[in-house]
Amino acid sequence: MRVIDADGRPTVEDLRDNIRSQLATTAVTGFGFMVVEGRLDKEFIGYCGLIARDATPDEPELAYELLRAAHGRGYATEAARAVRDAAAASRRSRLWAGVRVWNTASLRVLDKLGFVTSGQVSEDLERGDMVLMTCRLARLNQPALPRSHQR
Repeated sequence: MRVIDADGRPTVEDLRDNIRSQLATTAVTGFGFMVVEGRLDKEFIGYCGLIARDATPDEPELAYELLRAAHGRGYATEAARAVRDAAAASRRSRLWAGVRVWNTASLRVLDKLGFVTSGQVSEDLERGDMVLMTCRLARLNQPALPRSHQR
């Protein structure tokens, strides 16, 4: 609801078109969004997954959105960590994530997952500037060193 403008856009048909487009992209790239469900009631509380929007299939963008009632309960971190780890297991070297500078909760989630700022910021006077975060996955793909070899 927060993205519906004064003219009633996006409409239900606009949203259906968006879903169709995402499904077509998923068929090409092999990845997309997954439903995030509540732990106890298994109700839909959001989505999380990978998209190729401004990124590439080899270095996709992590995206998630949860219903406000699910905020602050660890769902975003848990879901995003699972997606990040799956991307690392698929031998991808890096992920991207765009987040509004005012979205401190998402910035904390991304920080927990090893994302750092790329230094790229897209100005947006209407919705708030967007900072592009990045996470190198190569370190997740490396086997852990035995304790005797760690410093």
